[in-house]
Amino acid sequence: MKVLLDIKDNKASSLIDVLNGLSYVKVKTISEEKALLIEEIKEAVENLKLVREGKLKARPARELLDEL
Repeated sequence: MKVLLDIKDNKASSLIDVLNGLSYVKVKTISEEKALLIEEIKEAVENLKLVREGKLKARPARELLDEL
């Protein structure tokens, strides 16, 4: 299982030390940019699921491109 945690900088090192002490846990830090990208992708996937379920209305691609 993979878990993404958001920890205050001043508390992160002590938690990472604890996690590194557990033989069954592998710790890998990621940049703020990667964390933000992951969150945005998760949100996009959730929106797509809502569109497929008919709970959210989608915009035509042409309308989106015209906006750019």
